Amino acid sequence: GTGRGLKATKEFWAGDVIFSEPSLSAVVFDSLAERICHSCFRRQEKLQRCGQCKFAHYCDRTCQRAGWAEHKQECAAIKAYGKVPNENIRLVARIMWRLDKEGSVVSDMQLTSLEELEDHIADMQEDELKEFKVDIHNFLDYWPRNSKQHTIDVISHMFGVVNCNGFTVSDQRGLQAVGVGLFPNLCLVNHDCWPNCTVILNHGNQSAVNTMFHSQRRIELRSLGKIEEGEELTVAYVDFLNLSEERRRLLKTQYFFDCTCHHCKNGIKDDLKLGGKEEEGPSEEQVKEATDYCFQMLEKMDKARLNGDYHEVVKICKECIEKTEPILADTHIYLLRMWSTLSEVQAYLQYFNDAADYARKMVDGYMKLYHPNNAVLGMAAMRAGVTHWQAGLIEVGHGMVCKAYAILMVTHGPTHPITKDLEAMRMQTEMELRMFKQNEYVYHSMREAALKNRPMTMMHEPGSVEEGIKNLFHRRK
Repeated sequence: GTGRGLKATKEFWAGDVIFSEPSLSAVVFDSLAERICHSCFRRQEKLQRCGQCKFAHYCDRTCQRAGWAEHKQECAAIKAYGKVPNENIRLVARIMWRLDKEGSVVSDMQLTSLEELEDHIADMQEDELKEFKVDIHNFLDYWPRNSKQHTIDVISHMFGVVNCNGFTVSDQRGLQAVGVGLFPNLCLVNHDCWPNCTVILNHGNQSAVNTMFHSQRRIELRSLGKIEEGEELTVAYVDFLNLSEERRRLLKTQYFFDCTCHHCKNGIKDDLKLGGKEEEGPSEEQVKEATDYCFQMLEKMDKARLNGDYHEVVKICKECIEKTEPILADTHIYLLRMWSTLSEVQAYLQYFNDAADYARKMVDGYMKLYHPNNAVLGMAAMRAGVTHWQAGLIEVGHGMVCKAYAILMVTHGPTHPITKDLEAMRMQTEMELRMFKQNEYVYHSMREAALKNRPMTMMHEPGSVEEGIKNLFHRRK
């Protein structure tokens, strides 16, 4: 009932790279076209734009040369069309130019051709189908007359494949979704809400002066624990923090299948995610009331956050937490979202002690819900570690950074930029912890001086960062 899948042909252990795969093609999101390099997908302040189409942006000549093979036909097409089509149309066009040039299998490692992948056009809802047809219509206007012409069926199939298999591409540090790409082998890995693998993007070495030494944009499928020979490889298409019912709904509407995994069928951990405190034992009615109240406050909070009114965000969160914390379990997903947002905003406003307190609660809750090697848990622990360090709570800070490092070594591996950042942080906090244990007074006075010179920054402005990268595949909003 799940179509094709991939099985392990040998035993794997936590952190093993099962395969890595370059993208068949990838494009930057429309909304970030001027802020992200179209070749290496790095976020840069100053980018140089393509002199011909005035649309593509690059770090420098090196990146422009590296991206030229993919951009050459697109560049002429944009000029002739007179405007820039949306990211879906750009991606489909790039894929088709590549397939026309190289044939349907572009490397010896490719396990499937795009013709064989599902397009799920027959399963689409009416409004989705409408948008889909508009895209195809615009694609036909955009596709150059001198390129190879294809039938509507072939074009529709490509759009369908991109629609349900387009993979979210992140920036070089893996902290923000910046584009969408297609990775054929990855499309064969089936979903499980409690998977045995994770996918990360590792751009590797993109900073080399010569484009010959640029490594490709590639994903890595990494093992989260021991996998037996013959076991199916799975990844999570949606965030486990959602309730079973919500995960099933998302999977049905976005990927067109009914999830029958063990965690969904048995509603595992759902009781923790919407539960009340165990010790005082509040009544079901109280828990339901607090849950509804929390939900309303989350909507208010999101609005204030989008408007960049951070003091209002703090007010809303604190009010909500004060009212619901005595009733709801420390694993309640609405409470976790409140803690997460509040710690992020307070750190941004430089109330570090407050931020550290909420970040710790968030990580404690996550640890009871997520798989011990989940990347979201690793990133949360990293954020909490930095916040504790900023608050001068070096012992807890170092512990959190070490915890994050252990998880990210499995999910991201030692060569990923974020793991390298963490390694440096771990060495710094370890050194500071030693100093702290020898003489607290000296440590604090040196710390004050150091902070004045160079604060340790990992905090973006909360409103400007898209909500992490929770979904593996890119879906239309």
